[in-house]
Parts: sequence; C-alpha cells; structure tokens
Amino acid sequence: MDAAHRLDHLDHLDLVARLGAGLDEGRFDGLRTLLTADATVTTPGGHAEGEDAVLAQAARNHAAGTRYQHRFTDVVTDVLPDGATAHVRANLTLRVVPSRADAPVTEAGSVYRLTTRRTADGWRIRDLVVEPVWRTGEVPVPVAVR
Repeated sequence: MDAAHRLDHLDHLDLVARLGAGLDEGRFDGLRTLLTADATVTTPGGHAEGEDAVLAQAARNHAAGTRYQHRFTDVVTDVLPDGATAHVRANLTLRVVPSRADAPVTEAGSVYRLTTRRTADGWRIRDLVVEPVWRTGEVPVPVAVR
C-alpha cells in the first residue's frame, strides 16, 4: 500500500467513524457534511435519494430516546483508477438500547457497502447499501436477514 492509498484509507476510516458517531448521537443534520448532494441510501428502513431524503430517513429510523451504538470494523477501501471514486466495505455491529428499562437490548450485524466520491472538501458518500447478515431480538426497523 503506497502513501496515497494509506491517506485515502485513513480518510475513509474517518468518514465511516463520523457516520457512526452522527447516527449514535442523533446528529442527523451534521451527516450532511459526509454526503454528496445526490447521495442514495438503501437500508432495511427504506431507500432514499438526495441528501435531504437520506437525512430524513436516518432520523426516522433512529427513535428519540433510544440509544444506538454503531461499531464498524474491517473497513476495506478500494480507490478506483480514476482517483475520484472509491468502493468501501465495512462490517457493522449495531447495538440498540431502548428507552424503556424493561425492554431488551438488541443487536444486528450488517455489511455496509459505500461508493464515495472525492470532492473539494474530501471524500463524501455517494451511495450506501446496508446488507443485513444477522440479528438478535427485535430490531426497531424491519431487517431482512439473508
């Protein structure tokens, strides 16, 4: 891995970490800085096109009062030969802690597949697809396990 690829990989690690932190903390409007204006997202909670629709979907799928922890691992970054586009794969373990003390904590595992675009402001998410793999308990949004 050459120095340029290392820097691109570090930028993508930061991008994925900021995505998780924004979702965890309910800072959905702050996610705008991570997206291209024409971003698309496909998750178990639906499909959205355009940054406003993506942010609305994120807010809708993360209930107020419920705590979330998005833990990303095994982030793989492949920058395409054009140098302006990358494909990213990351594993996610999501822990959901309901606001009700008597409700069970649930978990789900997914693969995040992102296409990112290099912009004047750095790498931004152009497309995100969440592929559910497993779950325990009832996850608040519909999750189809393959």
